Order: sequence, then C-alpha cells, then structure tokens
Amino acid sequence: MSRVHVTVATTQRFSKRSLSRAVQRTYVLPLIAMAASAAASACGSVPEEGVGTSEQAVVGDFLPGLQADADLQQEARDAFASFEGIDDGVGPIFNLNACGGCHTNGAMGGAGEQIERRFGRFDNNGTTFNPLENRGGSLRQLFTVANFNNPNLPAASRGLCQSGNPTLCCVPQEVDAAEATVRNVGRRTQPLFGLGLVDAMPDSFFDGLAAAQPSAIRGVVNRVQVAIPNPGDPTQFVGSTRVARFGWKAGVPSLMQFSADAYVNEMAITTQSCFRGQSLNAFAIESAPNGVPVPDGCDDLATRQTGTNPGGLTATQWAQVDDAVGECVDEHETEIQDDVFLFAVFMTALAPPPRDMSDLISIQRGDPLFTSTGCSGCHVRTTFRTPANPAPVDIGNGEETARVPGNFAFNPYGDFLAHDMGALGDRIGNPGDSVAVTRRIRTQPLWGIRFQNKLLHDGRCSDIACAIRAHDGQAAASRNAFNALSGADQHNLTQFVRSL
Repeated sequence: MSRVHVTVATTQRFSKRSLSRAVQRTYVLPLIAMAASAAASACGSVPEEGVGTSEQAVVGDFLPGLQADADLQQEARDAFASFEGIDDGVGPIFNLNACGGCHTNGAMGGAGEQIERRFGRFDNNGTTFNPLENRGGSLRQLFTVANFNNPNLPAASRGLCQSGNPTLCCVPQEVDAAEATVRNVGRRTQPLFGLGLVDAMPDSFFDGLAAAQPSAIRGVVNRVQVAIPNPGDPTQFVGSTRVARFGWKAGVPSLMQFSADAYVNEMAITTQSCFRGQSLNAFAIESAPNGVPVPDGCDDLATRQTGTNPGGLTATQWAQVDDAVGECVDEHETEIQDDVFLFAVFMTALAPPPRDMSDLISIQRGDPLFTSTGCSGCHVRTTFRTPANPAPVDIGNGEETARVPGNFAFNPYGDFLAHDMGALGDRIGNPGDSVAVTRRIRTQPLWGIRFQNKLLHDGRCSDIACAIRAHDGQAAASRNAFNALSGADQHNLTQFVRSL
C-alpha cells in the first residue's frame, strides 16, 4: 500500500483545564481508492434488496446518518492518523506510535500487517494459565525507546545507566520470559469498520445469539467490568458489567475502553480521566519492560504532571501520566481524556465495508454452501439492528458527542462470542484460566475480509481456504465439511465469503 506522510499544523485538544495550542502532527494518509459495487449486504440468499443498509461507496467512509458535528468528525480522523513521539509520551515500550499506522488495510481503520506477540505459562501441573504479569506478560511489546538523554531526569535516577552520562536513560527491549511455556504467540491487528454499530447493540442481543446456537457450537458470552465508562450510556458506570464484544478474546466491552487500552498498551501513552468525581487510573500507569519499572523520568520525555494528584496514584505514577484530565473536583465531575474520546469517535463513525458482487455466479452458488457446511453457525447470517435511540459516545459534558443511526440494519457475519477453537486456539488467557478457556477465540466478523492481507488471529493465512482449513474445536465439523466439497464448490464458498 502506498502512503504519503504529511506534516499538518492543527489545534490540539486539551481538557478544559488546559490551554489550546498549535502543534505539529504527522499524519499517514493511505492512498487507496476502493471501487465498490452497489449491491446490498444480504442476510439470506444473494442478492437480497433492502437488507444491509450498511452499503457504502468506499471502504473507510463514515456512516450515513451519523450524528456528530463535522468538525468533531475531522478532529477524530486527524487524531487517529496522528503519529506521536517520545516528547508526547511514547515509551518506555510500545508496538507502534499511531493508531492509523497499525490499522491500514483497505483504508485507515482496517486490519494491519503487524503481528503482536504474547507469552505465558501453565501452572498447577499445566492446568491453569499464568500470564506472568511480574515478567511483563502476557503482551510483549515489540519496540523500546532504547537509549535517550533526559536533561530533566530526577536526581535519584541519574547515573543509573552510565556513570559518565548522568542523564542517559537505557530502556531494554522486552523478550519472552525464560519461564514461559507458551511463547511467541501472534496477534493480528483487527479491522474496525462498522464497530460503532456493534458497540450500540444491547447485551441481550448477544445472549440471544448464544441461546439460538446448537450446544455443540454454542459460543460463550463474556461479561467484563467496565473500567472507563462511556458517559453517554446511562447503563455504564465504573465497575458495571457489559458484554465484551471486542478483541480476539472477547475481553473488551466498549470502544471507549478499547481506545484507552490500546493507547497505553500499543502506543504507551498513559491517560487519566474523571467519571462522576472518581479518577479513572486503569490506563494511567506506564508499562514496565519484562516487569521491571524504568527509573523515574526514563519512561519518556512528556511534560510531567505537576498539578494536584487526583488520588489512587503514587507521586511518581502521577508525575508520569502523559495525558490527564486532572483533579476530579466533585461528584459530578465527568470528563474523558481528549484523545481517548476522539479515537472512540473515529471508530464509532466508521461504516461497515461495502460488499463486492463482481463474481455474482460464484457468490450465488457459494451462498447455500455457507449454511450447509455450518459456517453460518458462528458466522451468523442474523441481521443486527441498532436500537431506536442508541447511546451516544460522549466526552462527558454532553456538548461533544457522536451517535450511530438508530434502527440501522447490518450484517457483520459474526456472533462476537468466544468459541473453543481446539488446536487453533492460542492458549493465552487471564490469570487462572483453564486450558479450555485459553483455547477460546472470538468469532471474527467476515464483512470486509477481502481487505485483509492476513487472516486468523496470528496472521498465519493469506487466503480464505487456508483459514477455513485451520479451524478446529467447535468449528472442526465445518472445516471437515468444507474439505469434503469439490474444488469448484470450495471456490464458490470462498468467493461468497470474499464478497461479504
């Protein structure tokens, strides 16, 4: 993919406690023009009119009917494209320094070429998973800021790297822990198209999908605690639970939380927000290379926090927060950190990818095979429909919001539930998970699959047939049914999937 890097002068958004200032941001602009047919996304036989109002002219477009100020939409797009550096808070370890640098396939917001790495071990005679958090697990960041000089290094940190160079910082690169028994597990960057619609779906919808599945392939509805609520959704508050519909392990409950989590774990930018007077610190602490914190001041070169500690953080942790709202002054104080909010707005705004009906005969022949082989058991044909009045993504004051259209029908061809994938499972999980639980993978929606250069969670496949043949566990019967098809029928089925 060709890309051009452009330096643009913009007005940086800060919390209401900060002054706006002009900054230089570098954007990566994908030079991609994707032609799309005018076929509707169908649920059922192909073609079917009137279902799948997700049709768009170009992949990467924003949703028709999106309720968001035009300036906010552009600001969100710019923030997602922006590259950040060590002066902005990137460090000490990270995977890349721009959201738009990872999500590139098809258009900004698509899947990526990068393969992250994870590790862990099984304890108790190989029965329970240990992510080795004391060794920096389970995510192993790929890059380090390495050696750099910080002229403002605190006195206690000086000379620790090199005696003759007191302001030098030396940040090691992470490696798989020596005691790990699960090593070098790949995780591919996922596409974001249409996920604002999925975020708007009520928990009960996913419960219904699971209940409708035969017991042999029934998916697990993961419910997790909300660490950073969307202020626009009255059902969300700190510690509330929500169906986790995002991430390879179905472990992330909302795009707001997805944004804050990726900002700290992928880009190493720590953030602090306020919600109803409570300081949100879950994403405020710097990562430690292989579990060993770097000396204070050697995390990055971002301006240190000097205001009142909002609580819940040590003095050092608070000083190191890269982007903070600040003190949560009263019980009504709610404000999400600016960039976290903008990333969530961008993802909310993205439309589902358009269908490609160019090989209509193969698609029509492959359509019934998608059901007869059992693919539609997990990659469901069910039409999703947003609530009549979806909750908006809100920065906290009700003045800046983005809302997907209500009663919007779409077909992602995935149930967003976790399934036991047998040998395909990556054997990575949360502390104490059983082996069976670590084999679970969230069903990947198939819409827009033709825009992805790598397939499956670890990117091992580059074509649809390879990905199907790698399925195992609850998907083994469907894999076997595909393998039993004639070569012509396998082609037709893969062309149907490619069209989605």
